[in-house]
Amino acid sequence: MTLDFQPGDLVRARGREWVTLPEEIPGALTLRPLSGNENSVVILHPSLELTPVEPARFELPDDAKVTVQSKAALLADALRLTLRRGAGPFRSAAQLGFEPRTYQLVPLLMALRLPVPRLLIADDVGIGKTIEAGLILREFMDRGEVDEFSVLCPPHLVDQWIIELRDRFGIEAVPVTSGTAARLERGLRSSQTIFDANPFTVVSLDYIKANKRRDGFQRTCPDFVIVDEAHACVGTHKGKQMRFALLRDIAKNPDRRLIMLTATPHSGDGDAFDRLLSLIGGEFSAKNLSGEKSRSILARHFVQRRRIDLIEGDWNEDKSFPNHKSIDLPYRLTPEHLAFHDAVLDYCLSLVSKAGDEKEKQRLAFWGTLALMRCVGSSPGAALRALKNRAVMEGDRIEIQIYDEDSNDEDAVDVEPSAAFSGEPALQTLVDQAQKLSGTKDPKLTALIDALKPLIRNGSNPVVFCRYLATAHYLRVKLRDVFTNAVVRSVTGEMTPDDRRNRVSEMLPEDGESAKRRILVATDCLSEGINLQQLFDTVVHYDLCWNPTRHQQREGRVDRFGQPADVVRSIMMFSPDSAIDGAVLDVILRKAEEIRKDTGVTVPLPEKREPLTRALMNTMIRSRREQIQMTIDFDFEDDAKAMEASWRDAGEDEKRSRAIFAQNAMKPGEVALVHN
Repeated sequence: MTLDFQPGDLVRARGREWVTLPEEIPGALTLRPLSGNENSVVILHPSLELTPVEPARFELPDDAKVTVQSKAALLADALRLTLRRGAGPFRSAAQLGFEPRTYQLVPLLMALRLPVPRLLIADDVGIGKTIEAGLILREFMDRGEVDEFSVLCPPHLVDQWIIELRDRFGIEAVPVTSGTAARLERGLRSSQTIFDANPFTVVSLDYIKANKRRDGFQRTCPDFVIVDEAHACVGTHKGKQMRFALLRDIAKNPDRRLIMLTATPHSGDGDAFDRLLSLIGGEFSAKNLSGEKSRSILARHFVQRRRIDLIEGDWNEDKSFPNHKSIDLPYRLTPEHLAFHDAVLDYCLSLVSKAGDEKEKQRLAFWGTLALMRCVGSSPGAALRALKNRAVMEGDRIEIQIYDEDSNDEDAVDVEPSAAFSGEPALQTLVDQAQKLSGTKDPKLTALIDALKPLIRNGSNPVVFCRYLATAHYLRVKLRDVFTNAVVRSVTGEMTPDDRRNRVSEMLPEDGESAKRRILVATDCLSEGINLQQLFDTVVHYDLCWNPTRHQQREGRVDRFGQPADVVRSIMMFSPDSAIDGAVLDVILRKAEEIRKDTGVTVPLPEKREPLTRALMNTMIRSRREQIQMTIDFDFEDDAKAMEASWRDAGEDEKRSRAIFAQNAMKPGEVALVHN
């Protein structure tokens, strides 16, 4: 009997199952293995086969159990969907553990149009850059063009990448970090490296950037590399220079596929931006992009979408993002707390005046003042820890902590800094005041509780972000005492990344357990690396961030692709009585908000920090001078002008960048047509 197979029929031949493709040779069958790719296609003539080609049959397994019709129908639908999607334009569609949004396919289409994909994906926080990079990787794997890859990322993002690759893309990758390398090297032959033995790896940039490891990695580097947080690899300090040297050498191979991800491609440093573009190709430079032709060439490699573009434009046809509601929550200090704030500021300013005109002493005094005042504004416990801390920190390290900059030492990001004025006898008086305040009513905590009560009552699940360890422990205890029917947990930098992830996972309700409200207290160790959108819908900034992008990163843990809530709230707490809160709002956050409203994105702090430091100091001094007679005086006007110029330049750079690099060539209808 001769069987007439049609395209799409399932057949069994040569001991396996196939799907029939359109005929290429008369009388022959063109077959592709189920869920296979073009490289596995065979053409055979049924009359020449040793065993006949038959319709495929799928028998029940030996341990099959009786089930209900609805579950059987679900299984059948899943099988049909897998086969249909596997034969579509994207070979990876059948392997995905989620349904990608239309806008997330744009980078994939761009990559498929390039002979060797070199992309810089610079979408805003929460849009799904990890998903977009994973789609490209999965598609090239399923087309048979990639059989090994490495993801390079900061150490705190390694676990997140491992989970995303496994759960969303069905890829089991191996983490390569300072903690796993020794175990992975055991049992290797002398000629082997970790990357010879493990084709799929997620690698800590800080582990692999060292010279001795970098050279070995470059020799065995896969032909497909993803770089996350790429902006952190092009700066000028030593750690970033080593990262850039690694990427520069990797990019020298013209056949290497390179996908770079960043939410802040242009941080105000034009040279750093040029270095980033040079990784795409040596001919690219921001200085050479004035012509339409050069911009159109770069547009094939650079995609940058603002959140607002996807919310208000045609791309949001499937409502990928919730509405975001921002709320300011001012609170008043009690006379006792206000007196403590003033006493600490007066003490610091007296030491600043002693520095005189010596620039180095003045800089250290400024940093010490800002660091201590920040702790005072956080909580009495954080202030007490800072006042008692006698460890002397390097000046540059204090500056990094003050401005919430990325640090290689992620676990220390929430440790209270030293008061930097050890040995001063007046410190003991302030310590006594801080200890006394710990036993009084805290107006900041009271304001937080009053704000949380209606939210919890209405079913919200908030994340409360603070800056320091002492504040996090304090809030966990106090909130547990008040919200006894809620699950209250805290996550800090004292915990390992695995412990942080487990702590968050513990807040998921058990099967059959009624879902309690959840409150998570976290320091900024959690503002990157762990996505929280499935568990939380509200972000409270208990302590102000001094770097606007850190505010965005906090909110981006919750307000991101996949958030099921219709509305996400962010609440920013500050006291109009606090000199430090007022200075940060006036000099940093309000200026950044003006640029965000104008451009739709949050810009990082200006690269030059000295005018910023002086402007913050002068704002505090001015507020204190209005209350009492003070002799300290700096050239405030010059600092104010310098800061205004810095913010204005940042805004103009962002507008210019958006005008040049915005991805407008692909329209939603075009992408949807290809997808469907």
